Amino acid sequence: MGRREDFQKILNHEQPEKLIIDFGGNPLSSMEGQSMYRLLEFLGYDVTDKIEVMPFGRVRRLDERLLKHFDIDTRSVGTILRPQKSLYQRVSDNEYIDEWGIRRRYTGMYWDVIEEPLKGATVDDLEKYQWPDPESVDMNEIEEYARQAKKLYEETDYVICAEHPVYGIFELGCWMCGFDDFLLKMAIEPDFVKRFFEIVLDYQKKIIEIYYGALGKYIHYTSSGDDFATQSSLFISPDMFRELIKPYFKERVSYTKKFTNAAYLHHSCGSVFPIIDDLIDCGADILNPIQPKAKDMQPENLKKTYGNRIVFHGGIDTQEILPFGTKESIEKIVKDTIEIMNRDGGYIFAAAHNIQEDVPPQNLVYMLEAAIKFGKGS
Repeated sequence: MGRREDFQKILNHEQPEKLIIDFGGNPLSSMEGQSMYRLLEFLGYDVTDKIEVMPFGRVRRLDERLLKHFDIDTRSVGTILRPQKSLYQRVSDNEYIDEWGIRRRYTGMYWDVIEEPLKGATVDDLEKYQWPDPESVDMNEIEEYARQAKKLYEETDYVICAEHPVYGIFELGCWMCGFDDFLLKMAIEPDFVKRFFEIVLDYQKKIIEIYYGALGKYIHYTSSGDDFATQSSLFISPDMFRELIKPYFKERVSYTKKFTNAAYLHHSCGSVFPIIDDLIDCGADILNPIQPKAKDMQPENLKKTYGNRIVFHGGIDTQEILPFGTKESIEKIVKDTIEIMNRDGGYIFAAAHNIQEDVPPQNLVYMLEAAIKFGKGS
């Protein structure tokens, strides 16, 4: 049985012959900063060309030598698209204004937000704002992603993931208005929030149609991100999520599925346990990252409650175990997680988030080698 057949079994909540291991196969299972180069050097590979670091610190693509070294099952194509008609402006080597007008500065690993263009804005300001033009996306870029996806689809047996080409509505609101301002608006100015979401959703749908119309038939799953939670709770109440965010997120998912048969993975850090039912109702097929240190997000609890309703992706702690663990502790966590989460399928192995610079390369090797060992015939 091949990788893709095992992937389909996992989606069907059936036991795969071999566990699917995702490392770099989507933007939430990648590496950040200098961590990839340290791993390459640790494994004895030459490091010459440095790869561009993306807005959230991750490298654009993991080095193919790493993926083949560990016989990784997944490959990634595509990215967030930036229209050519927008507010984008390069300020300096360490600072730029993105297509939404958000000013970002490189702070050592991340391009952090330093200026929010809609802080204190009104509904009238939304109507006057210069939004990016989705019709101006670079079709050559999209055609190249489609070419890459088609080649992988026809010439390999890898499971192919396309990054969702647009940001999440909630995170975008927080970046454009500032977290404090946008959360306050959700409580006392819901009309502003709804109008903001309407504008962004309209943009999302136009991009989705162009992007998945080109590569949707060549991919097996797609991954979106929008962080709804902190380590201990949601940013907002479940009721507020259902009133303000859920309708727009649900439309994003359903509209994506009009243009591709790929499974839909959604990423949200933190304790999203109170809204997992809602994410399932919205059409999410896979939930990432399964952050085990977050409240109620332990593997046993998730598998028992939702194990036959949604596929879980991730689960290996990046906060304590991978940065500070021993070989024995890492192997035990990997073994225990696989035994719990892969019971009757419904699990894709990955770290709980992108690997950062605080993870020693040998610990990452321990994790991946243990996943290979315990994922065989599981």
